[in-house]
Amino acid sequence: MPIYLPELNHDLAYFPPVNTALTEPDGLLAMGGDLSPERLVNAYQQGIFPWFEEDQPILWWSPSQRMVLTPGAMHISRSLRKSYRRQNFSLSINHAFAEVIESCAEPRGYSGETWITDSMQNAYLQLHEMGFAHSIEVWQDEQLVGGLYGLYIGDIFCGESMFHTITDASKIAFIGLQQHLADIGCKLIDCQLHNEHLASLGATEISRDTFIKQLNNRDVTANQHLWQPQALVLDLIDKAST
Repeated sequence: MPIYLPELNHDLAYFPPVNTALTEPDGLLAMGGDLSPERLVNAYQQGIFPWFEEDQPILWWSPSQRMVLTPGAMHISRSLRKSYRRQNFSLSINHAFAEVIESCAEPRGYSGETWITDSMQNAYLQLHEMGFAHSIEVWQDEQLVGGLYGLYIGDIFCGESMFHTITDASKIAFIGLQQHLADIGCKLIDCQLHNEHLASLGATEISRDTFIKQLNNRDVTANQHLWQPQALVLDLIDKAST
């Protein structure tokens, strides 16, 4: 059955109300527009994110259920703590954003495609240069072996993607992200869509309405100084209970 989707125009601030998103596929809200930094920041401030493949128009989503995690609430297993110490990982913030997003864009073993298209990479690189998009890197012997990236908007970190080339490296990046966010007073990590991996780490689903109420539309540039490139000393693992 054909579906009707509003098409975005030149107004960078306009999106349809999120409660008009489709129920099937869940959360599909609009199409078109562009990936300009202004439009993307406006989208995230309204609980909307882009997600599309290379042969599709730009699609904008606001699902009815949102996967979220409170910084510091991640379940850290004993085996993961042992893995961290055994692997001799080191972590950093915003040292290799371009390399992280490029690695996240690599097709996974279960699929030959990626949703992190060249246009998406370029858009988030611009957001990084503007101080909105950030990365956590995991290193081993000076080699990048894991990481993640996302946007810090108001008091919420909107996670986009993660990768690893060594077992547990992406989980360690996520722990590092949580620690940094807890330290700077972030109230919520937006994981967007449900998946079992995130659920195993402690993420839960809340309704779209509940999520929208948590969005803070204050000056989104206020905390950029908290993301200066720096080493990240991971002590959250040592504080975790068994």
